[in-house]
Amino acid sequence: MTEAMAIKRFGYGSAVNGRKLAEGCKHCMEGSKMVLLITGRCSTGCFYCPLSAEKKGKDVIYANERMVSCLEEIVAEAEAMDATGTGITGGDPLSVMERTVAAVSLLKQRFGKRHHIHLYTSEIDPEKAAILREAGLDEIRFHPHPDMWERMDETRLAEVVAIPGLTVGIEVPAIPGLGSALDALVKHSVGAGVAFVNINELEFSEGNWDMMERQGYLMKGELSSSVSGSEELALGVMAANRKAPVHFCSSAFKDGVQLRKRLVRRARRIAEAYDVVTEDGTLIRGVILADDPQAAIRMLAEEHDVPSRLMHARVGAGRVEIAPWILEDLADDLPFECYLSEEYASADRLEVERVPVGRRPPGTAEK
Repeated sequence: MTEAMAIKRFGYGSAVNGRKLAEGCKHCMEGSKMVLLITGRCSTGCFYCPLSAEKKGKDVIYANERMVSCLEEIVAEAEAMDATGTGITGGDPLSVMERTVAAVSLLKQRFGKRHHIHLYTSEIDPEKAAILREAGLDEIRFHPHPDMWERMDETRLAEVVAIPGLTVGIEVPAIPGLGSALDALVKHSVGAGVAFVNINELEFSEGNWDMMERQGYLMKGELSSSVSGSEELALGVMAANRKAPVHFCSSAFKDGVQLRKRLVRRARRIAEAYDVVTEDGTLIRGVILADDPQAAIRMLAEEHDVPSRLMHARVGAGRVEIAPWILEDLADDLPFECYLSEEYASADRLEVERVPVGRRPPGTAEK
């Protein structure tokens, strides 16, 4: 690279030197990447690790928000969102090599070569990287501990870069106070031949809150979980390395673009005929509480001509799910407790809001 590249800004504060992003980032930006946490175990010990208590240090597997117990369930989640790629993360995927190799191989077998797979690890191991490439891995992103940022000459990064067909990158957070170390990491990595360096905005999370406070970090603002000074540091390092392929990914971009697009994609894929998909990727449906949901379905069909495709009996849950526009019209005439439910299209179907509709039947309590 001989010419300096202009810094191109994206929405929500993200930026890149030049125009080309890593292939894995493109799938992420489109919301078409499945996030596969292959294990929560990791020996690196980064103080800023954002993993929740349910995942950190535990040998669990999550495909997006869905906890899974076998590789077939991973495939099912990829199908549910029509994933064009997968990002394998942890913990550290290289700590469970057999499982990680099996997941890479299966995803490639089921979805073909065009299904892009990238992986995050702290372990710079050419032998393991070669095995993963043979299984079908397209891109590997190294996340060295901050103690190593100025000692990358002690690693075998250049050996991994030399593996045919494997795209190699670096991905780390911008940690206030470590500007010179981050600059050294960028310079060494580019010199070793990596394809890109991704710098993420440092964030507070459920899993690292206490540790981050002990480090003395402050939040950027009342409505942001980002660390004050992280963005400025990242952009400063980018400006000092304009000839390098560096990408800054802001916290707001991850939440406002990447996550929302993924939820919208999954919502459109799994929505029933009676669901309304919102622009934020949530699903709105009508809910009728009934002791006998199947009897309620018959009554709705016979007395109100509701089409069967616009309602469904959840017998075990004691409820009927129905098109919200139909329920709003009928609720006043029904002898049931009714409400509109808005929930995420994620596997856990977390309810965001519940709005009662119609006249509350006598004897029912406010919930």
